Amino acid sequence: MKERRRTHGVLGAVAVASVLALSLAGCRGSANEGGGGGGSAASPGITDTTITLGITTPLSGATAGPGTCTVAGAKAYFGAKNAEGGIKFGDGKTRKVEIKTYDDGYDPQKSLANFQQMVSDNVFAEGIGLGTPTNRAFREAAISQKVPQILVMTGDPLFSDQKQSPWQLGLVPIYQNEGEAFGKLVAASGGAHKVAILSQNDDYGKGYVQGFKDAIKGNSSITVVGEQTYEATDTSVDAQLTQLAATGADVFFNAMSITPLVIASLQKAQQIGWKPSWFLPSNTSSPTAILQPGGATAYPGVYTVAFAKAPQSPEFAKDEDVVKFLSDLKQYGNYSDTPAFPHCMWSYIAGATLEKAFGSMTDPTRDSFMKALRNIKGLEAPLMLKGTSVDTTKDGQPAISTVLVQKYNGKGYATSSTFG
Repeated sequence: MKERRRTHGVLGAVAVASVLALSLAGCRGSANEGGGGGGSAASPGITDTTITLGITTPLSGATAGPGTCTVAGAKAYFGAKNAEGGIKFGDGKTRKVEIKTYDDGYDPQKSLANFQQMVSDNVFAEGIGLGTPTNRAFREAAISQKVPQILVMTGDPLFSDQKQSPWQLGLVPIYQNEGEAFGKLVAASGGAHKVAILSQNDDYGKGYVQGFKDAIKGNSSITVVGEQTYEATDTSVDAQLTQLAATGADVFFNAMSITPLVIASLQKAQQIGWKPSWFLPSNTSSPTAILQPGGATAYPGVYTVAFAKAPQSPEFAKDEDVVKFLSDLKQYGNYSDTPAFPHCMWSYIAGATLEKAFGSMTDPTRDSFMKALRNIKGLEAPLMLKGTSVDTTKDGQPAISTVLVQKYNGKGYATSSTFG
């Protein structure tokens, strides 16, 4: 590519310049320029010694609790790895992982601006951040600029569709998977149940409801007797709860993502004397941050789904994974309390998943990374419950698609295969 030839005349000079430009573009391929080694020109954000990841997530506002957890868990995992010397990549080099964080306050416009800032900051990939609308806000921009947007904490199936989202991959089970698990549990009970549904009026809520209804379809003993929706910007759902309580439903499927509203819902239902069994999404079912202040023990049962060990549960108090996780979280994640939200554990699992992908990257490029990331199967990452694993090879499914139903016992959760 550096060869220079003597030419005669203006036309000859122009021709050589054109060939040189095309040759340089061909050498870069689909990767962008940046520091690093390997057989291909390195993408931005990776050198011979470091790789930089960006996280946009709510660090302020109503969802700041779980949002802060997403950052803490990732920093805990990679902080511990960096202290050990770094992670060995598939190209033979050992690199430390640097994390840049951006607060979007669960505002799509802010998350889009954050992504644009990440591009200016030369991050290698964006990922792990919480939120469906916030991650959707820059999905198309990430595709256009070929920036990986990976292991995001949204159950939106769009992020795991390789044709529609070639530079994306979700981490947590899609909404339909969780809703289906609840529906199957009720259907398997053998009893007659009346179900009331309150869902967020967006793809989040619709996905949960679809999965639940698909699972109970054809079961005449399970009847949906009332449905209400709310907007993610609402500050109260008292009116909807009052209407649903009037149905006399003994099962309440609450597909809600806003922490304060879940707590208020638990309290309001008690105030009006409605005490059904509850089903809550995995991201809004924290024992300490939601169920305890909501007085969840007043209900015959509160159920959720999980794939990660909960440090609050007595059964995991001395678990080797949990002990190390809590130590790393305090030392490197700047998070001294036992996490009230599962997102701390989820991002720690995401860290292990990324390490697996890094170990298979043969070139310091985003293309090589995405290929490695989509080729992980049967990874039992730290903190994962027995019976669950990371599998990124299924098109249309996120990195984790298996969940276990759990029932609240007043302190934490215990796996439950029966309803009632």
